[in-house]
Amino acid sequence: MTNIENILITGASSGIGEALALYYAANGAKNLFLCGRNEERLKAVAEKCRAYGVSVYEKVLNVTDKTQVENWVKDSNEKAPLNLVFANAGVSTGAETCEHIYNTFNTNIFGVLNTITPAIEIFQTRKDNSKKIIAMTASIAGYHGLPACPSYSASKACVKAYGEAMRERLKKDGIQVSTICPGFVRSRITDKNTCPMPFFMEANKAAEIIAKRLEKNVGLIAFPFPMRLSVYLLSILPNCISGFIYGKLPHKV
Repeated sequence: MTNIENILITGASSGIGEALALYYAANGAKNLFLCGRNEERLKAVAEKCRAYGVSVYEKVLNVTDKTQVENWVKDSNEKAPLNLVFANAGVSTGAETCEHIYNTFNTNIFGVLNTITPAIEIFQTRKDNSKKIIAMTASIAGYHGLPACPSYSASKACVKAYGEAMRERLKKDGIQVSTICPGFVRSRITDKNTCPMPFFMEANKAAEIIAKRLEKNVGLIAFPFPMRLSVYLLSILPNCISGFIYGKLPHKV
């Protein structure tokens, strides 16, 4: 059972976000604040969560809209003091066109900032001993620039670096910051992949790993371990060697 009561999750209409919402609903959360871009999918997730007796407040919005997200975070906190704010919404790039590249960076980086910045301000003004957790979803792909998905890996590398830095910066305020770097997890993104996906994991299993490690205040939640080790080793190789290896790997189509 979780001891985190009031939880806000972006990108909650599918994938890891949906699985996290269902995990917390089934494990004792009191209030869930969920957002997504697809109203039909989001409502379906909210109804599944309500079946566990938790109060659910869903909101259709795009995390790239700074004002809307800020207002939503503040309104949610007024309904129930937030304990966990999870910036999970993200997109894959697909074809590296100008439009897709900007959409990737706007969603995967600025969408995260739009979510966690007002949450940090709220947490910093709260002087009680309640749980105050910021979580953000990066990716194993953020360990090194990947030629198969340049914009995606770069955007996730930014989130990873920012999360690691903010963890130390906010520690004095009693705010826990955890960065999530999953490998291949079932989602609407991986459903479109045509490349091999080693150590593929179902979303509910990933959500359980994430939630349990958040409870233990793990700063960098990267899994599965074999993939984490592989990408780490690639990231510390000289570029001439890592480039040769990447050149032999299949690219996403």
